[in-house]
Amino acid sequence: MPAHRIGTGARLTRRAMLRDTALAGFGIWTLSRHAGGAQIPSPNERLSIACIGVGGRGAHNLADCSGEQIVALCDVDQRRAAAAGQKFPQARHYRDFRKMLDEMDREIDAVVVSTPDHIHAPAAVLAMKMGKHCYCEKPLAHTVAEVRMMTELARRKGLATQMGTQIHAGANYRRVVELVQSGAIGPVAEVHVWHPVRYEGGGRPTDTPPAPAELDWDLWLGPAPVRPYHPCYVPGAWRGWWDFGNGGLGDFGCHYMDLPFWALRLRHPSTIEAEGPRVHPERTSSGLIVRYEFPARDALPAVRMTWYDGGRRPDFLSDRKIPEWGAAVLFIGSKGMLIADYDRHRLLPEDQFAGFQRPDPTIPDSIGHHAEWIRACKTGAPTTCNFDYSGALAETVLLGNAAHRVGKKLRWDPARLEAAGCPEADAFLHKAYRKGWEL
Repeated sequence: MPAHRIGTGARLTRRAMLRDTALAGFGIWTLSRHAGGAQIPSPNERLSIACIGVGGRGAHNLADCSGEQIVALCDVDQRRAAAAGQKFPQARHYRDFRKMLDEMDREIDAVVVSTPDHIHAPAAVLAMKMGKHCYCEKPLAHTVAEVRMMTELARRKGLATQMGTQIHAGANYRRVVELVQSGAIGPVAEVHVWHPVRYEGGGRPTDTPPAPAELDWDLWLGPAPVRPYHPCYVPGAWRGWWDFGNGGLGDFGCHYMDLPFWALRLRHPSTIEAEGPRVHPERTSSGLIVRYEFPARDALPAVRMTWYDGGRRPDFLSDRKIPEWGAAVLFIGSKGMLIADYDRHRLLPEDQFAGFQRPDPTIPDSIGHHAEWIRACKTGAPTTCNFDYSGALAETVLLGNAAHRVGKKLRWDPARLEAAGCPEADAFLHKAYRKGWEL
């Protein structure tokens, strides 16, 4: 029972007393978090977690939170829900997260959101307004405006948050960040990021087969405009449709751009420009090149970062004898280069760095991406991909799609959340919601 319910006639449980006792030792910062609506159980008490979306990525998130108390499972596909229910028989089952949160408000400490992109904000915003800590998959939300709403709400409520960029917890990323920040390759003003991901196809299908009996198609659509069910959307191909996803950039941009964001302390780009195939009104695009410019940060120089997907890569790789890894981040500094992916990295040119003495590790190993968040829910400790950090990253990723769709170079004003002099970009930064699904 959340402590903020005490005094409304509800019974004071042992759990509530433990939570209040824990609060007494956390000082002013933690007390302000509690006052804003956050629920903080004892560090030794298990969290009560509700999971929204329990198949695919959701099944992995469930497994990584299984040491806590899973009290509710919500999925519009009862086949997937049944598989999760066999592993967590004590959990209550729902199709509609709105009903779940309403009926189980007092029993839930935190939520894990593992749905398609278009459901992220409706689920996470509602939960956070109710004071629930939140773990949400990337790219955090469906639009830039939704990302900003989630970021500001989490800050205002003082909630423990984490975006699902699990590779951030790996040792390889930490070693790359240490190398860049130690000055091993000198000041970095240029970064290239590429991934072969493709989401392609034709227009909307014309046949209208019936939805499977186990799938609530109307709930799956949620805030999106109504359209007939078709297997080309579910369970995983939704990323290729603007109404539901954000294409390859939305799928992998947060994972790979995370590394330069972390190493170079990036926040909001000043300009965004994209090139690629002709924009389809419904299907996302593959084969994008997106150019971002970031302003100088304190002593760090301005940075030009370029994203490539769908098989496109920097055209200078072979000329500079750079490994043509399938997906990679390439830092170009004044003294050399560094290439990295999830599991490996290499200083270039290799002969120049023969005998190089790498810096001692300074970034502690992670206790685990989900474990960080669970600890934060219980103690107020920081997470490394909280919504403040990951929100700026997700906004940047989604701005690349906005620039592509509007067909113009965007001059970004992050304070106003608008592209200066380009009001037509607003249609790709915000969106309309179906009745009953407004944020």
